[in-house]
Amino acid sequence: MYNILICDDEKDIVTALEIYLKTEGYNIFKAYNGNEALEIVEKSEIHLVLMDIMMPVCDGVTATARLREGSNVPVIFLSAKGEDTDKILGLNVGADDYITKPFNPVEVVARVRSQLRRYMELGGNSRKDTITVGNIELNTATKEVFVDGQAVSLTPLEFDILRLLMENAGKVMSPKEIYRRVWKEECFGNEGVVAVHIRHLREKIEINPAEPRYLKVVWAHGYKIEKGSRL
Repeated sequence: MYNILICDDEKDIVTALEIYLKTEGYNIFKAYNGNEALEIVEKSEIHLVLMDIMMPVCDGVTATARLREGSNVPVIFLSAKGEDTDKILGLNVGADDYITKPFNPVEVVARVRSQLRRYMELGGNSRKDTITVGNIELNTATKEVFVDGQAVSLTPLEFDILRLLMENAGKVMSPKEIYRRVWKEECFGNEGVVAVHIRHLREKIEINPAEPRYLKVVWAHGYKIEKGSRL
């Protein structure tokens, strides 16, 4: 049974989400501000966090940034329609996805399942060939990534994006294509979400993100991993 932490200062929302997810067999932990959420993650085994953006004491963006200092557990933001800037900021600090209020229960369950599937795949132990591009090595079984011999900690979505680009090294992939193949759904205007994850990924794998040697932007077309970028 997977443990899901719901963090929102509106108790009615927490209760509604708890009902949706308990029906699907998930075990629920509850918090009403970011500090409470961080305490629960520290003390309990949490497999996914549903995090509100705007909360007293400690907001969701701050809590997610602190969480990412030591955990890659999936984080899905709960956002109001007018919080687009905060959503982008949250993705920048390591959130994996977001759901806009008011919720569609079917969407909530689908996104939770998708993120949990990616996260739990990190436990694979079987040996498979490593994908290597330049000085980047990516192990599809252990979900490990090494750049210049140094381990790099990626979120499940970042790993999936990097794997896709490395498997298609040298090929330019549009944001819509990346979204469709990583998120397993049509893009419908979510190109900005891809851009945020690409930027966050670049910050982790590049020595100088402003002058990338691996992950390149091809203006007006998309992104690619350069072939033969070994330095």
